[in-house]
Amino acid sequence: MTVEENKAIARRIFEEVWNQGKLDVIDEIFDVNYVSHGFGELPPGPEGFKQFVSIYRTAFPDTHFIIEDQIAEGDKVVTRWIVRATHKGELMGIPPTGKQVVVTGTGIFRISGGKVVEQWVNWDALGMMQQLGLVPPE
Repeated sequence: MTVEENKAIARRIFEEVWNQGKLDVIDEIFDVNYVSHGFGELPPGPEGFKQFVSIYRTAFPDTHFIIEDQIAEGDKVVTRWIVRATHKGELMGIPPTGKQVVVTGTGIFRISGGKVVEQWVNWDALGMMQQLGLVPPE
Protein backbone atom coordinates (compact mmCIF):
# COMPACT_ATOMS: atom_id res chain seq x y z
CA MET A 1 0.00 0.00 0.00
CA THR A 2 1.20 3.51 -0.75
CA VAL A 3 1.08 6.27 1.84
CA GLU A 4 -1.69 7.92 -0.20
CA GLU A 5 -3.76 4.71 -0.06
CA ASN A 6 -3.17 4.50 3.69
CA LYS A 7 -4.26 8.13 4.11
CA ALA A 8 -7.45 7.38 2.17
CA ILE A 9 -8.23 4.50 4.54
CA ALA A 10 -7.74 6.78 7.57
CA ARG A 11 -9.99 9.44 5.98
CA ARG A 12 -12.75 6.85 5.57
CA ILE A 13 -12.78 6.37 9.36
CA PHE A 14 -13.67 10.02 9.86
CA GLU A 15 -15.83 10.63 6.82
CA GLU A 16 -17.78 7.38 6.56
CA VAL A 17 -17.67 5.81 10.02
CA TRP A 18 -17.83 8.86 12.30
CA ASN A 19 -19.61 11.45 10.16
CA GLN A 20 -22.03 9.13 8.35
CA GLY A 21 -22.38 6.37 10.94
CA LYS A 22 -21.56 3.57 8.49
CA LEU A 23 -20.48 0.90 10.99
CA ASP A 24 -20.22 -1.74 8.24
CA VAL A 25 -17.17 0.14 6.89
CA ILE A 26 -15.35 -0.87 10.09
CA ASP A 27 -15.53 -4.54 9.04
CA GLU A 28 -14.12 -3.57 5.65
CA ILE A 29 -11.12 -1.52 6.80
CA PHE A 30 -10.25 -2.83 10.29
CA ASP A 31 -8.23 -6.02 10.77
CA VAL A 32 -9.74 -8.83 12.87
CA ASN A 33 -6.78 -8.40 15.25
CA TYR A 34 -7.13 -4.60 15.51
CA VAL A 35 -5.82 -3.15 18.78
CA SER A 36 -6.78 0.25 20.19
CA HIS A 37 -4.66 2.38 22.50
CA GLY A 38 -6.42 5.29 24.18
CA PHE A 39 -10.09 4.29 24.15
CA GLY A 40 -10.14 2.45 27.46
CA GLU A 41 -11.38 -1.09 27.94
CA LEU A 42 -12.78 -2.25 24.61
CA PRO A 43 -12.87 -5.70 23.08
CA PRO A 44 -10.16 -6.22 20.45
CA GLY A 45 -10.96 -6.28 16.76
CA PRO A 46 -13.56 -4.38 14.78
CA GLU A 47 -16.32 -5.07 17.33
CA GLY A 48 -14.57 -3.01 19.98
CA PHE A 49 -14.29 -0.01 17.67
CA LYS A 50 -17.93 -0.42 16.63
CA GLN A 51 -18.93 -0.29 20.31
CA PHE A 52 -16.90 2.87 20.85
CA VAL A 53 -18.37 4.62 17.80
CA SER A 54 -21.90 3.53 18.74
CA ILE A 55 -21.56 4.89 22.30
CA TYR A 56 -20.44 8.29 21.07
CA ARG A 57 -22.75 8.56 18.06
CA THR A 58 -25.71 7.71 20.33
CA ALA A 59 -24.68 10.47 22.73
CA PHE A 60 -23.71 12.89 19.94
CA PRO A 61 -25.83 11.99 16.87
CA ASP A 62 -24.74 15.08 14.90
CA THR A 63 -21.04 14.23 15.27
CA HIS A 64 -18.96 15.88 12.56
CA PHE A 65 -15.20 15.43 12.29
CA ILE A 66 -12.98 17.70 10.23
CA ILE A 67 -9.48 16.55 9.35
CA GLU A 68 -7.09 19.42 10.03
CA ASP A 69 -3.83 17.69 9.05
CA GLN A 70 -2.79 14.28 7.82
CA ILE A 71 0.79 13.04 7.59
CA ALA A 72 1.86 9.56 6.50
CA GLU A 73 5.11 7.64 6.41
CA GLY A 74 5.59 3.93 5.95
CA ASP A 75 2.66 2.04 7.49
CA LYS A 76 1.50 4.89 9.78
CA VAL A 77 -0.93 7.75 9.22
CA VAL A 78 -1.18 10.62 11.71
CA THR A 79 -4.42 12.58 11.62
CA ARG A 80 -5.08 15.77 13.59
CA TRP A 81 -8.80 16.43 13.85
CA ILE A 82 -11.51 18.59 15.35
CA VAL A 83 -15.03 17.36 16.09
CA ARG A 84 -18.20 19.33 16.68
CA ALA A 85 -21.25 17.67 18.20
CA THR A 86 -24.31 18.20 20.39
CA HIS A 87 -24.90 16.06 23.49
CA LYS A 88 -28.40 14.73 22.74
CA GLY A 89 -28.19 11.19 24.17
CA GLU A 90 -26.90 9.42 27.26
CA LEU A 91 -23.13 9.13 27.51
CA MET A 92 -21.97 6.42 29.93
CA GLY A 93 -24.71 7.26 32.43
CA ILE A 94 -24.59 11.02 31.84
CA PRO A 95 -28.00 12.33 30.73
CA PRO A 96 -28.11 14.58 27.65
CA THR A 97 -27.17 18.20 28.35
CA GLY A 98 -28.12 19.63 24.96
CA LYS A 99 -24.76 21.41 24.91
CA GLN A 100 -22.52 21.65 21.90
CA VAL A 101 -18.87 20.65 22.16
CA VAL A 102 -15.80 21.28 20.07
CA VAL A 103 -13.02 18.79 20.77
CA THR A 104 -9.58 18.33 19.26
CA GLY A 105 -7.46 15.23 18.99
CA THR A 106 -4.84 13.27 17.15
CA GLY A 107 -4.90 9.67 15.98
CA ILE A 108 -2.12 7.47 14.67
CA PHE A 109 -3.24 4.55 12.53
CA ARG A 110 -0.97 1.63 11.63
CA ILE A 111 -2.19 0.07 8.41
CA SER A 112 -1.10 -3.26 6.96
CA GLY A 113 -2.51 -4.93 3.88
CA GLY A 114 -5.20 -2.28 3.50
CA LYS A 115 -6.51 -2.74 7.06
CA VAL A 116 -6.14 -0.73 10.25
CA VAL A 117 -4.28 -3.03 12.66
CA GLU A 118 -3.47 -0.59 15.45
CA GLN A 119 -4.54 2.86 16.59
CA TRP A 120 -3.25 5.35 19.17
CA VAL A 121 -5.51 8.25 20.14
CA ASN A 122 -5.02 11.35 22.23
CA TRP A 123 -8.02 13.67 22.56
CA ASP A 124 -9.23 16.43 24.87
CA ALA A 125 -11.68 14.43 27.01
CA LEU A 126 -11.32 16.91 29.90
CA GLY A 127 -12.20 19.82 27.62
CA MET A 128 -15.29 17.94 26.44
CA MET A 129 -16.40 17.31 30.05
CA GLN A 130 -15.83 20.98 30.88
CA GLN A 131 -17.90 22.09 27.87
CA LEU A 132 -20.70 19.76 28.99
CA GLY A 133 -20.61 21.41 32.43
CA LEU A 134 -19.63 18.16 34.15
CA VAL A 135 -16.21 19.36 35.31
CA PRO A 136 -15.50 22.90 36.48
CA PRO A 137 -13.25 24.97 34.20
CA GLU A 138 -9.63 25.26 35.30
